[in-house]
Amino acid sequence: MHHIRIILNGKKAAQETVRTAIFNARSHSPVEVRATWEAGDVARLVAEACTEGCQRLVVGGGDGTVKEIVEALMQHPAEQRPELAILPLGTANDFATACQIPAAAEAALTLAQTGSATAVDCVKANDEYFINIASGGFGAHITTTTPVELKNFLGGGAYTLNGLVQSLNFKPYQGRLTLPDQSIDGEVIIGAVCNGRQAGGGQQLAPQALIDDGLLDIIALVGFPPEATLQVLQELRDPSLNGQYIKRFKTPWAEWASDNRIPTNLDGEPIAAHRIRFDIVPRSIRLVLPAHSPVKQG
Repeated sequence: MHHIRIILNGKKAAQETVRTAIFNARSHSPVEVRATWEAGDVARLVAEACTEGCQRLVVGGGDGTVKEIVEALMQHPAEQRPELAILPLGTANDFATACQIPAAAEAALTLAQTGSATAVDCVKANDEYFINIASGGFGAHITTTTPVELKNFLGGGAYTLNGLVQSLNFKPYQGRLTLPDQSIDGEVIIGAVCNGRQAGGGQQLAPQALIDDGLLDIIALVGFPPEATLQVLQELRDPSLNGQYIKRFKTPWAEWASDNRIPTNLDGEPIAAHRIRFDIVPRSIRLVLPAHSPVKQG
C-alpha cells in the first residue's frame, strides 16, 4: 500500500462521493489532501511535493487538471518527480478513460494506493507540456458539448462529411507539416497530435496510440472535393491507413507552421501560434496504470 498525496481540484472538494472515497481510502494507508483554490496552486503544490520527497501524487480532476499537473511535474528534474495516479473527476476524463483507470472514486483510489507505475511519454508543444491530445483547426472546437452529429462526423458516422463541412461553412487552414523524413504542404480541416487515444468526450482519434512507445500518432483531415466524400469516410474508418485525405503518421516529433494562427488546444487548453513544434518526451512521467491497460506496450 502506498502513502499518497492528492492534489484535488478545489471545485470538486465538496463532492460527497469524493470525500467518502478519501475517508475510506485512509483505512488502508495514509492519504493527504491538498485542494487548489486559485491559479498557480497546482505548480506550487507540485513543487512542494517534489521538495518534500512525496513518492506518489494523485491528481483529482479532469483532463485539464491532469495536463496542469504534468506541466508542473516537467518543471522538475526527473529524479524528483513523484509517481502520478489519477482520480478522474472531470466531465469527460478522456485520458483516464482510454487508460482504463476506474471512473468510480473508490476504485480509482484503490488503484492509486496499490497499482504499479509505468514510465510513459508526455509531449512538449513549444514551451508547454501535455499528455493526451492536441487538436487543431476545426478540431480545436470539439468539446463535450459538441453536437452528436459533429462527433459522428469525426468518427466517420452516418452524416456525409461534405454536407457537414458545407453547412458549417468553415475553411481549411493552409500550412506545412514537417516530419523527420518529409514535409507536406496542404490544407488541413482537422488535425490532432496524439499521445493518448481520445478527446472531446469519448471521440477516438488515435485508437491504436500507445503512451509509452516514444511516438506521436498524428491524424489530419485535409481539404477534399465533394465527390471524394465516400473515400474520406472509408479512410476515416481504417485507423491503420494513411490515405489520400486522412493522413496518419507515427513520429517522435512534428512541426506545424502556417501564415494564419490555427486554433489549437492542448488537452483542452488553448494555444495560439503560427508555428508549433511537438516533441515526444519519452518515459518522463511515471503513471499508475491498471495491469492490462491497453495504452501501454505489452
